[in-house]
Amino acid sequence: MNEFKFIDSIKQKNYKQPTIIKGIGDDAAVFRQSYLDTVTAVDTFVENIHFSRQTMTPYHVGYRLLAANISDMAAMGASPAYYMISIVAPAHWSEEELQEIYSGMHDIATLYKMDLIGGDTVSGKELVISVTIVGFVEQYKARYRSAMQKNDVLFVTGTLGDSSAGLYLLLNPQKETVSDAKYLINRHRMPMPRVTFARELQSLNRVALNDVSDGISSEANELAEAANLTVYIDYDQLPMHQALQQFSPEQREKFMLTGGEDFELVGAVALEDWEKVKEAAKLTHTEVKKIGYVTSNENTNGSVFLKKDKQIIQLKKAGYTHRS
Repeated sequence: MNEFKFIDSIKQKNYKQPTIIKGIGDDAAVFRQSYLDTVTAVDTFVENIHFSRQTMTPYHVGYRLLAANISDMAAMGASPAYYMISIVAPAHWSEEELQEIYSGMHDIATLYKMDLIGGDTVSGKELVISVTIVGFVEQYKARYRSAMQKNDVLFVTGTLGDSSAGLYLLLNPQKETVSDAKYLINRHRMPMPRVTFARELQSLNRVALNDVSDGISSEANELAEAANLTVYIDYDQLPMHQALQQFSPEQREKFMLTGGEDFELVGAVALEDWEKVKEAAKLTHTEVKKIGYVTSNENTNGSVFLKKDKQIIQLKKAGYTHRS
């Protein structure tokens, strides 16, 4: 593979963000942004740990990896603007397949008016993709997990467990004859981050957000730990798509609580602002549901408890941990 020819082939011919002064083509990209706070994140994805050919086409690899980073921007209340991609490319991945990865990234980036402004491509023994994303949010409006307070309402967008069920179907194609299989598989391969909904919450002075990448059990615990408060979740209130009804109760519980990679948002807001959250959901055509509440107890702060079958049990982190 000719590295320079490949870079030229993925270079954007024009940019969507007017703040870009210089994109790909120099030693570094340059952009100018005033009156906004800059939000940035980086994630590294390794073949057969974070994705595999068994469940993903190259196009879906690119789409889903950038979606994961865009979801981080949503959780911070930010608008994604730019991204940079560094790839360690092994010989068993063809140039055409690498192009398909970029094609998947390009398509979801277009939905959010994002620009590719740089990166790097080198050879190596296994496919490794590092994504750096940059977004912007109004000054002092970035959303932090630690913003959660006592007596808050706990809510979640969309439905939980869809992606995990889709992955199960991809890994076990002969085990299940499931209606809505295409929906579940697409939820795994092509998630839609909740940027628009999060941006619609900008009028709120305070809201804590976390994206459901590792499973609601892990994300709720991260909120509880960051705010040093106690969270209670009502299992019967967790939103579930009708397609999950076809699985056993044990499978449904596993998918919803620990499956992860739905890239929905879990959040906490003052009770008096709950109506505003519902209005934001309505305006952005987003499903949102109250699933619990926040309290304070010096003996349990930093913990999450699940109410299920008239019992209360501690819900520990047990989601996707990015290991094989």
